[in-house]
Formats: sequence, C-alpha cells, structure tokens
Amino acid sequence: MFVFLRTGLFIALLSLFAGLLSACSDNQSEHHAAHNSAQDSALQLVVHKTPTCGCCGDWQDHLTQSGIVNSSELSNSLGEFKTELGIAPKYRSCHTGVSPEGFVFEGHVPAKYIKQFLASPPENALGLTVPAMPVGSPGMEVDDGHGHTRFMPYQVLVLFKDGSSSVYADVPDYASQF
Repeated sequence: MFVFLRTGLFIALLSLFAGLLSACSDNQSEHHAAHNSAQDSALQLVVHKTPTCGCCGDWQDHLTQSGIVNSSELSNSLGEFKTELGIAPKYRSCHTGVSPEGFVFEGHVPAKYIKQFLASPPENALGLTVPAMPVGSPGMEVDDGHGHTRFMPYQVLVLFKDGSSSVYADVPDYASQF
C-alpha cells in the first residue's frame, strides 16, 4: 500500500510538473511571438558603406540607440550604387541606408526624421538626405575642447523620384535633431 501511495504521489507530482512545464513553454512561445512581432514591425535599414568609414558606424550606433534595426553592406565603390538608387552627386554623403520599402536615407540623417518619413512618406519621394557631412550631425560629433559638441546648422532634404528636392527639416542646433 505504501508503494501504491508513493507511486500515486509520484504520478501526481509528475503531472503537476508537466503542467507547469507546459504553461512555461506556452508563456515562452507567447513571449517569442510578441518579440518576433515587435521585431518584424521595427524600423529596419541596410546601410551601404565603405569598410573603413568610422562615422558610418557612429551613425549606425545612433540608429540602434533610437530603435532602428540596421545591418551593413560593405563596398569599396558606392558611386554606381547611389546612381542606381537615383541619388544625384550633389545630394551624396558617405553612406546610404535603404529601407525594406526601398526608401533611401543618404548621409547623417537623424533617426527622428527617418521615423517621421517612414510613418508618412511624401508622394513620389525617394528618401531623405543630409548632403556632405555636417559637423555635429549624428555620427559626426566633435568635441569643441570644452566638453561641448561642435555643431553646424544643416537641413534634411527630401529627395523626389524626378531628381528634385525640398527642405524636409531645418536643424538649427544640436538638441533639435533628437
């Protein structure tokens, strides 16, 4: 009889353990599904850059800190790629981010403007650009020697498929780009 009670107790504990394990597994599945769903809906860019560009990596860090998932595609010659995308030489910078929808983000475009653009892209838009490499833009931070970031006001331009552009945002000071 004692063996029967021990066996019954063992089966009961085994059933309880199996139920807890199943519940835990269900919770993990729900967690993974929620995580995957959030990741799928996350903003994503593939950043095309040269292997030696340091500021490109700093800009990618800015994207990551702002919640934009990004990866790198390295190339020693980006000019032809930028031409294929429709980015005229006067609008170019050192790197080009491309969204899954095909929108381009040329140069040191602040993440906040990328998010705004992708939430409501202007009609016939190709993407956004910050031509050249303005000092103080994300990825181009330089200390002034007194603990402050040097900053040069700049504009974010929207590029259109017909080759034209217009001002998307004025960035008058360092803080306004975040």
